[in-house]
Amino acid sequence: MSFQTAGYQQKVLYQADSQSVQNLKNIRSHLQHICKQHGNQIVRIETLDGQVYVGRIVHCDRGLLYFAVPKQGGQRAFFGSPSYISDEMILTLVLYELLVITLLYT
Repeated sequence: MSFQTAGYQQKVLYQADSQSVQNLKNIRSHLQHICKQHGNQIVRIETLDGQVYVGRIVHCDRGLLYFAVPKQGGQRAFFGSPSYISDEMILTLVLYELLVITLLYT
């Protein structure tokens, strides 16, 4: 399929079929519901690429998971740093790339 816009010929390289789109939307919705139910809890997440993260669910919105993980090294740079400086950093993960979410009881 090709079409013309503003004098340029454009060719569609990939278009997901409607069943795949619906499956991804269902997965995203299901995972979003789970993440919202377990907000501010410690979980272990494994992605489709095999990456593993342990941290706290901060927020989930529009297909994205905001996930707090400990900063590498875990120490503040300065002695006596103000308490508002966090020992966590926020990762943004795409919901449909998550393979396993495990609730860790603390």
